[in-house]
Amino acid sequence: MATEGHSDYESILCVKPEVNVYRIPPRASNRAIRAADWKLDSPDWTGRMRVTARGNVAYVKLEDKISGELFAQAPVEEYPGIAVETVSDSSRYFVLRIQDDSGRSAFIGIGFADRSDAFDFNVALQDHFKWVKQESELIKQAQAPDSTPKLDLGFKEGQTITLNIGQSKKKDRSRPQSSGGFGLLPPPPSGKLAPPPSSRTTNHNTQPSAGASDTGFLLDLDTSNSNSEAPFNTTTTTTASSDLWGDFDSSK
Repeated sequence: MATEGHSDYESILCVKPEVNVYRIPPRASNRAIRAADWKLDSPDWTGRMRVTARGNVAYVKLEDKISGELFAQAPVEEYPGIAVETVSDSSRYFVLRIQDDSGRSAFIGIGFADRSDAFDFNVALQDHFKWVKQESELIKQAQAPDSTPKLDLGFKEGQTITLNIGQSKKKDRSRPQSSGGFGLLPPPPSGKLAPPPSSRTTNHNTQPSAGASDTGFLLDLDTSNSNSEAPFNTTTTTTASSDLWGDFDSSK
């Protein structure tokens, strides 16, 4: 495919060995072009067609089959367009605007005996101008300034960053401490408070002082009377137990 930078290079898009040329009546602006209005049984010229491209412009060239001499050519700058037009009643015929070296132009009719030849001619022109459109869009994108804002992710002068790795986890695992430096003890079961440390070291043979707690006084009484009241307490418990079962039996 030719490019704008190689305008002198001519590439071949399509070659068809036989095409018929017709003189067509003057065009009516308000009427569609019909191949049936031409003398299809008696073409005015028959030869070879070669479609080439130089830069963005395609050229439909009608040449002699044997000598290759140019009969006429039609520069095509866009398709569909005025240079090559389809007819309303057939896909095998087209209207071609030919031009000579002096710039004079005329409209002629061309037609293919084989429908596949007409299809190839049509596709060759479509593909060329599709490429021209893509090239034009690429050039526009390359020339357009990039207006997308760019993020500056670099460090400014004098800017630093501090990373704390693992310190927060160590703080979470440490046990909370009281103001005295001892760890907090869990509460005793069933909501009972343990006796103060002073009661654990008190001698049972010593009489409690006036400022002693009630708990220490009761412990001393239980210790001093444990030997004398043990038989009485056992008998009482046994009697109460027998009375309790008797009441339970009588309730039945």
